Amino acid sequence: MTRRVFDVRQTHGILWRPENRIEQSSDRLGWSSIYVSQQYEQPFDDSYEPVKDHLVILHLDGPVPVERRLHGTMERMLIPPGGVFSMPGGTDFWVRLLEPLHSIHFYVRDEILREVAAEFWPGDPAKIELTPFFGDIDPVVENIARAANHAVSAGDGTSQLLADYLARALAVRLIAHSPGMMAGSAARGMLEPVQRQRLRDFVAAHLAHPIGLADLAAAAGISPSRLARGFKRDTGMTPYQYVLSARVHLAKKLLHTSTRPIAEIALACGFSHQEHLTRMFGREVGTTPAAYRRNGRN
Repeated sequence: MTRRVFDVRQTHGILWRPENRIEQSSDRLGWSSIYVSQQYEQPFDDSYEPVKDHLVILHLDGPVPVERRLHGTMERMLIPPGGVFSMPGGTDFWVRLLEPLHSIHFYVRDEILREVAAEFWPGDPAKIELTPFFGDIDPVVENIARAANHAVSAGDGTSQLLADYLARALAVRLIAHSPGMMAGSAARGMLEPVQRQRLRDFVAAHLAHPIGLADLAAAAGISPSRLARGFKRDTGMTPYQYVLSARVHLAKKLLHTSTRPIAEIALACGFSHQEHLTRMFGREVGTTPAAYRRNGRN
């Protein structure tokens, strides 16, 4: 499946400022549904033209004074650690940061948001209007942003599935704050038994290859946003956790039943390299692949 990679050139331009120090970003990971960066920002003030996609900034330290002009209205806010600044796609704005700031910038594709809105928003998805955050404390948004940032720091090339899932999780949260959203509208999403079986078969057959949320949704015959919601209700795991568990399970089987080098087993199970397998195997099993192989043969 062709994916349009989301890189820094598609953001507003705050991240391009030469005085800002980018500490890590998703540029090298090839993600298509979100863009994520962590940086140390210096004070600035500037105006920014609209971009299509939706921006969320999580403040990692502070409190930091920020001024914003939006739709002709000037506001000033002392934003604490964990505070959220967001800007809906298609909106121009002016902003002034008055003190240095560590932050996470998280962009989600507009088409992802519209796809999610089509599933449960009561109005026309093309007409949905998001509420801009300005210093709001939202633990759900914070957890999503931190999870995305952690995925960047993990730095492996198999994380597209997790990025796709987090994109939709953030879209759901942003839509939940939009005017006209009705409580309980997001309750749909259970999977049929035949859909669960198709997913199991697809994952088992494609573990050696990159698997995205759209790939899983196509296998089940439903939309990615419905899959993202229904999958965890049915399995107790996110799609990313499910695929990771299946890859580790296959690695365990190959470690006991074959003499193939661990580096080969890593690639056969869909890990980007042996170190990636070792890291994820340790997280899931509590030991290294080499130790697991030795113990199984003793």
